[in-house]
Amino acid sequence: MGYQVKRTSIIAAAIFLASAGLPAGAQEGAHVPAEAEAPASRAVGLDLFVSTDADNTDVYRAGVNLDLRYRGQQDYLGVRAEKAWYRPLGQKTVGKERVFLRYADSGGHWAWNSQVGTDGDTVIGSASIHDDAAFRKEFFIERDVVETPRGVNEGIYYTFAGAALDLPVDDRNSFTLVAGAQEFTGKNVRLHARANYVHVVKPEWGLSAQLRTRYFRSTRPGEYDYYSPRWYAQILPVLQVRRFSGGWRYMAAGGVGAQRDAISDWRASYFAAAEVTSPEVGRGWYGKASVQYNNIPQNSGAYDYGQAMLGIARAF
Repeated sequence: MGYQVKRTSIIAAAIFLASAGLPAGAQEGAHVPAEAEAPASRAVGLDLFVSTDADNTDVYRAGVNLDLRYRGQQDYLGVRAEKAWYRPLGQKTVGKERVFLRYADSGGHWAWNSQVGTDGDTVIGSASIHDDAAFRKEFFIERDVVETPRGVNEGIYYTFAGAALDLPVDDRNSFTLVAGAQEFTGKNVRLHARANYVHVVKPEWGLSAQLRTRYFRSTRPGEYDYYSPRWYAQILPVLQVRRFSGGWRYMAAGGVGAQRDAISDWRASYFAAAEVTSPEVGRGWYGKASVQYNNIPQNSGAYDYGQAMLGIARAF
């Protein structure tokens, strides 16, 4: 069965590969808007996440956020209620209610955020903390259900923890190293390693050329029904454009590389993503939308996975 733990794909894009953005000097050249300290307010937000894959597995998550303290996307305190629908391999849809406590803040040279709650069966959620040093360090952890038939119906979960380190060379070149361990229900532990190199081609365009590499190794391959070879490796060159205009942020990225695992030869690897984010204006509307596509190998051929997210928030 060629099913991947799809939440891990989300982490890879949102936590790891997002760190492969432009170095600080390049961001300044792209005219990143400075965000002023906003007065404390309240906020309510709605968001929808959708994913689908080549195995006819569909996941939908609709959430409502209510922040009792809100100063922006990096400073809030509130609660989240979420309804998730899982339809693994085209089988019967399983619905779950999930609730979380949301918290983000900063102090000194560190900033952190967390979303921790339950799906009625166990603790789930995520948390991360990072500093603002030139050699930026980030520590993260996430726990969630494995979105396969057995994962959803039998309660198979993973806990993923790790750290990332930025190694800037100059204003146009930087490296990011990531290491983590992912423990699954059962006996499998997956060890992850990633290394990303970023070269800024045109700072005024927000254009960068990136080389993203990753490797993982499982201690108990083939356990349960999620994609889990003994090892997996990927090399992915990517071009990314990140632009700012009137407070809006636009990002587009795409790449073609190679990948293989312990049970298959080298195959093509594809990645594409786009994102648009509105400016934050204190008390007012905020919105974000993103789409992403990637693939991984399996015994029967390529495995396609796509996801989309739309979120809006209103501070008052």
